[in-house]
Amino acid sequence: MMLGVGYRHELSGWIASTPAGVDCLEITAEHFFGGGLDRLQTFAKNFPLFVHGLGLSLGTPGPLDPKRLAQFTCVVQAANPQWVSEHVAFTRTEEVNLGHLNPLPPTRNVLDTVADHAREMADVCGKPILLENITSHLPLTGEMAETDFLNQLCERAECGLLLDVTNLFINSRNHGFDPLKWLRELEPHRIVQLHLVGYSRSGDRYTDSHSMPIQPELLELARAVVDCAPVKAVVLERDENFPAASEWESEIAKLERLRARY
Repeated sequence: MMLGVGYRHELSGWIASTPAGVDCLEITAEHFFGGGLDRLQTFAKNFPLFVHGLGLSLGTPGPLDPKRLAQFTCVVQAANPQWVSEHVAFTRTEEVNLGHLNPLPPTRNVLDTVADHAREMADVCGKPILLENITSHLPLTGEMAETDFLNQLCERAECGLLLDVTNLFINSRNHGFDPLKWLRELEPHRIVQLHLVGYSRSGDRYTDSHSMPIQPELLELARAVVDCAPVKAVVLERDENFPAASEWESEIAKLERLRARY
């Protein structure tokens, strides 16, 4: 099981030092739409890479945005990643780009749309696809449970899951369900990669600000995942409040304990 971090410009110096315990890098495709593709080839000399997308909007009916898909594919070609990933979400409608990830109701029509788009993404990129669960402010209901939706989606799209452990934990707290029961309802062989980052909390409300150290309860939930699933990589995320190198090493050490269990 590989351990890695999501590449951010603020971490470039630390990553250039090839820190101990960091086996791989996850590249956010949109961060390279404006250039810098040559850096990906440099990264690839030191790390296995994964490419992660934010805005292909797999849940929007109709064709994928051809310009954005072409930009995404250019990043994939430069990075030559082991796999690529996107979210089970939509970020735009026919009229407007919403600028953030929005949840989808678990219906058969939505399942058809996301599965078709995931297969198209895989065909164009020529790489295996993983799909990631997101947080939602409100629980969306439909024709099936979320876990059944994800199981059927992976089968239809012939893809794996990027299970965001923090997102699962946050949804379980905000929507009042048991995350371990949710995990038991998933087909474990579909889980290929994990995301982990500390959550934020205001009163009884949990959010994924991507700015906090990993809390013990998240590690406990992640341990439950690696106990039952053939996880190939765990990626530590952080988008703000970047810590000093010593604190990063402490966060990586938490992931090392996961790997030792695995």
